[in-house]
Amino acid sequence: MLNNKILVGKIVAPQGIRGEVRIQTYSDAPSDFKKFKIISDKFVSDDFKFVRTVPNSTVIIAKIRGVDDRNTAEMLRGTQLFIGRGDLPELKENEYYQTDLIGMSVNQRGNIIGRVSCVQNYGAGDILELENGDMVSFVGAKVDFDTGVIYIN
Repeated sequence: MLNNKILVGKIVAPQGIRGEVRIQTYSDAPSDFKKFKIISDKFVSDDFKFVRTVPNSTVIIAKIRGVDDRNTAEMLRGTQLFIGRGDLPELKENEYYQTDLIGMSVNQRGNIIGRVSCVQNYGAGDILELENGDMVSFVGAKVDFDTGVIYIN
């Protein structure tokens, strides 16, 4: 299932008193936000400005035009930030974006055990969370986009 918008981060808190915000990033490198054209339902892309990364973290600090104080920044808490799918780099063979796995069926030893609702990673590798609440390891999985099935051990 291909989505037109890709979730790349979420505003998690205000930063300081001048309206900057802290953003939890979901991209490979937090500095990717320097080149992203951000899509949000709370502001337009041209209003978003990358400020700096937080050392040893996946958090960045950003400034949004028109957000000039901590109270206004606080109102943006929880805002999801997207980019257009067309802004993503081309993938190499046998690579894919996690968002493309959502909605696919999962086959374990010949049985369909559910559909992927999201992909989690708690540090030890990707885990597929199924619509029924089950979680299964993605390590060693085979993805067949033609049939929409992920084969796991």
